[in-house]
Amino acid sequence: MHLPDYIRIKELLARARSLADAAEAHGTLAGCLCGAAGYGFEDWLREILPEGRAEAGAVGSLRELYTGTVQALLEPDMEFELLLPGDEESIDARTAALAEWCQGFLYGLGAGGIPDAAGLPGEAGEIVRDFAEITRAGVDAGEDLESNESAYAELVEFVRVGVQLLFEELAAARRPAAPSAAPLH
Repeated sequence: MHLPDYIRIKELLARARSLADAAEAHGTLAGCLCGAAGYGFEDWLREILPEGRAEAGAVGSLRELYTGTVQALLEPDMEFELLLPGDEESIDARTAALAEWCQGFLYGLGAGGIPDAAGLPGEAGEIVRDFAEITRAGVDAGEDLESNESAYAELVEFVRVGVQLLFEELAAARRPAAPSAAPLH
């Protein structure tokens, strides 16, 4: 999966006066895609932008992010990636972005039609509750950089795989209900 550059998306969203930064906006997208049937590009823009639309110069990169995310979730190869800052950013900044990503994801699940995601049965509910805990993640000042880097990498992988599992688990919830047949008299 190839995503547009985090910094580019962050700048585009800032120019558009988005209420969400790049990580949170991508989390919102992934959450909505997991919970809602037929969730489109314009739906996402209405969630993250105050005007509900992007300027012409931003549409291409945002659409690329949307399309790449949809395709990655539909692929069986588990190629889904989170849009997060690169390794050149501090561990504090990357951890804060991961927490925001999870916050966006939980918001997206609710906006996408899963109002009580933490109440989902089994593994799905457990993953959602873990994501809620990750929204409060921070760097452990008592640990060295290597330990914090390792913990961060493990959390990113957990979230990445968790999103893919939730997407599969919630497939039935995304299907539109079949119309019931009218009784014959």
